[in-house]
Amino acid sequence: MFKFIHAADIHLDSPLHKLDYYEGAPADEIRKATRRAFDNLVQTAIAEDVNFILIAGDLYDGDWKDYNTGLYLVSQTGKLRDAGISVYIAYGNHDAASKITKTLRLPENVHLFPSDKPSTYLIDNIANLNVAVHGQSFAAPAVKKDISLFYPSPLPGYFNIGVLHTCASGREGHDPYAPCALEGLRQKGYDYWALGHVHQREILWDDPPILFSGNIQGRHIRETGPKGCMLITVDESGRSKLEFKPLNVIRWEILKVDSKGVESGYDLIDRFCKQLEILLDQSDGLPLIVRVLIEGETTAHSELLTDYDRWSNEIRAAALDASGERVWIEKIKIRTTLPPSEQDLQAGDGAIGELVKLFDELASQPELLRGLSDELIDLNKKIPKELKKELKENPDGIGLDDIEWLGSLVEQVRPMLIQRLIQKGDFE
Repeated sequence: MFKFIHAADIHLDSPLHKLDYYEGAPADEIRKATRRAFDNLVQTAIAEDVNFILIAGDLYDGDWKDYNTGLYLVSQTGKLRDAGISVYIAYGNHDAASKITKTLRLPENVHLFPSDKPSTYLIDNIANLNVAVHGQSFAAPAVKKDISLFYPSPLPGYFNIGVLHTCASGREGHDPYAPCALEGLRQKGYDYWALGHVHQREILWDDPPILFSGNIQGRHIRETGPKGCMLITVDESGRSKLEFKPLNVIRWEILKVDSKGVESGYDLIDRFCKQLEILLDQSDGLPLIVRVLIEGETTAHSELLTDYDRWSNEIRAAALDASGERVWIEKIKIRTTLPPSEQDLQAGDGAIGELVKLFDELASQPELLRGLSDELIDLNKKIPKELKKELKENPDGIGLDDIEWLGSLVEQVRPMLIQRLIQKGDFE
């Protein structure tokens, strides 16, 4: 029997992902998170007495800002050497050979796969099993061909492992680098495929195991839930047992709050607190960075959106009170609607009814939004600061010329405008 760890997408010293837009963000903790997660990887490997570690790409987030990243890695891999643990690394698109300009000599237990062609490392006489580890690093960030086709045939009498940084057959949100077919990996005849690049843990095939271990630490809201590595135990017959080992030190989560039946803002706060308690119980004691999505039909719809700043800060205050500062609210999105009965009350023959009809037309006719998009550029000066932040930080480039986003904005403005005009008596 022998054991090894499959990890990937460590992104050492990854920069912050635009958290500077948000007051109170735990910037220092997040800045250090990738190193602390790697510390956990090293400690787990030593505690589990593994024979070796495989890193399937993106050990680094890109070229080093300075040599501190390399010095840190030398220190940690030195601990692994002293424990008799070897490390095998294939570079990916973020740390491709052409991107890394600074280097330091690593301890002798660290082995890098070349970038010009696939190579094989042999590990002999591990618990009466011989191991062959096959892999290749990226020469440049954008590798568009299937490099797995050139991996060598499995060696007879060895437990054969393939280490590959790939998008597989394509994954949403990930660049199509080193694409390959699942059937092609299966036909290679290896006993295990250690894949990297996709940050979500995913088992593509059970026998032989072909899987993405996911990244070891979430870095933004699209990387939610537990993150870590796979611990693989291989028995005397060559069968693999898979076990996920969490390593992350901060966890990102999306908390959806169903507002159906809520009659007031404070009722919503109570419901939010109950769901946050459940999330905290499931967090393994880790600090959480949470995005709150409030959705559903509620009579409190107008109340929530006409005083957005107040209720968003009520949610933040409730989170602090309930968690003892273990939770930071990254963003709050209110996507509620009025129940049909309330919508009918707003409709009518008067001025308010005409305004409601105008909003209905905007919602149902995208061409009207397209015609208005150029005229709405000045809206940037007037919309709430939270929406401005959303425009700046959105990774998909959503802006005032995006019809879907404008439709969402109209739905938020609708109750705010109607309620404020009614309160002022402008349509009496």
